[in-house]
Amino acid sequence: MRSLLVNLLRVNKSKYHIGIQIDRLTNSIVNTISGDSFETEISAVTKEDLKGVTRKGGWNFNWKAEEKLSDRKIYKLTILGNRNIIQGLMSISDYEDHIFMHLIESAPFNFGKPKLYLGVPGNLVAYACKVSWEKGYDGFVAFVSKTKLIRHYEETLGAHSIGGQRMAIGTEAAAKLIKQYFNSK
Repeated sequence: MRSLLVNLLRVNKSKYHIGIQIDRLTNSIVNTISGDSFETEISAVTKEDLKGVTRKGGWNFNWKAEEKLSDRKIYKLTILGNRNIIQGLMSISDYEDHIFMHLIESAPFNFGKPKLYLGVPGNLVAYACKVSWEKGYDGFVAFVSKTKLIRHYEETLGAHSIGGQRMAIGTEAAAKLIKQYFNSK
């Protein structure tokens, strides 16, 4: 446990702070107009996927540059059966005792007002917890939060501060998120 805490506190190579609002915890994503719920799937992003993910297209981060970093893996969230429309993206690293989230971003049509779907950020965070669990890390996920969102992540994700802006999602909170999003799939 002590070595895990040391590793959670180590400085990472990410220049980003997670700054996305968890709009709603769902078990899928929910259309804000109709209220309909859509099952999702998460898969590794491809170079082809990233052709349409640009700042000109409304995305905030340079995902093509992120994809080139050898220690990162990028995942996309899509609606089941429609892998061509990306609902959100996440970049993570495997630190061999926990997963570190570098970036999370909802598609331009899923942030701000009006957004088309609720539940995208929570879905991606739950997936990071699931990856951690499957790798034998007991669901531990770490990230660096924007200061103004620390309390928000404590309340919505069950994350806790582990020093400065560094936050961690522990086993119990991870299990809840995994159950929320992946138990019925």
